Amino acid sequence: MTRWFVQLCCIVVCVLAFPYRSPAPLIYRPGEGWTYEKPGETGAWQKTRAKDQLEVAEKAFEIGNFKLAQKAAQRTVSNWPFSDYAPRAQYLAARCLEEQGKDQLAFKRYQDLLEKYPKIENYNEILGRQFAIANRFLDGQWGRLWGYVPIPFSKDKTAEMYEKIVKNGPYSEVGPQAQMNIGATREKQKDYPEAVRAYERAADRYADREEVASDAMYKAGLAYLKEAKTADYDQTVASKAIGTFNDFNTLHPDDKRVPDAKARIEMLKTEQARGAYETAKFYEKRKKWDAAKIYYNEALSKDPASAYAEIARLRIQELNRRTGANQ
Repeated sequence: MTRWFVQLCCIVVCVLAFPYRSPAPLIYRPGEGWTYEKPGETGAWQKTRAKDQLEVAEKAFEIGNFKLAQKAAQRTVSNWPFSDYAPRAQYLAARCLEEQGKDQLAFKRYQDLLEKYPKIENYNEILGRQFAIANRFLDGQWGRLWGYVPIPFSKDKTAEMYEKIVKNGPYSEVGPQAQMNIGATREKQKDYPEAVRAYERAADRYADREEVASDAMYKAGLAYLKEAKTADYDQTVASKAIGTFNDFNTLHPDDKRVPDAKARIEMLKTEQARGAYETAKFYEKRKKWDAAKIYYNEALSKDPASAYAEIARLRIQELNRRTGANQ
């Protein structure tokens, strides 16, 4: 073991003491990072003017050589950050990342671009590209650790992407749907309170856009409904769902989903009656007659036409007989 270790140390010393030129070296440049260059290629793509450097990037991008295009574009940004060619170069670098499937890094580059050059000519196109990236993550695309290792992408990060898009362009072509997709992302997390908040924000902000406002209000009602069902039927949340669906029916009477909303209201009322009825039974078994009557009466008031209401009416009569209360 000792002899093997000594031999290894000698090899390491020789390598360090007698450096050799690699035929395919890894080159590090500040602001550009490590790059791999083939023999004869080293430096050939580098130019001394920003315009020429960007042309290298453009031509490489056109033929699908995205790695070279990214290097050339990034060098333009690093060496000539205040030139007229820097915004286009930074955009091209982000496009190269997107073409290579590195969406998370591409989104960040687009964000940096919009923050640095808020008056860039193709601002709306860049917003659209950010929106498309966020949509891919919403649909289940994985992220890449360090730009290479595939890992599941956090829904929180997806929601953050949509929030940045809304902040970048709240009234842009993609802004309203980005706000709606925050709600959709939270629903996938089963974080229904946050989903409701996102939909309600969309309904308020885009109240003058009928299609967006109606969709937002309807989906807020559905999110409330899902939330109510997660905790042994939360009566308070159920009431909020009913209120939201009622508002939807009042504000958007011509929407084709109004009949569905009305049906959901009736279903919610029946469930509220069932919840009150079950609570009343609980108290009755424990001979808490007054408490039982309170909840039987609630079952009656929540949905007078339900089967639970009819049974509750009979139980109230029986409890009144037992306790000698007035009929």
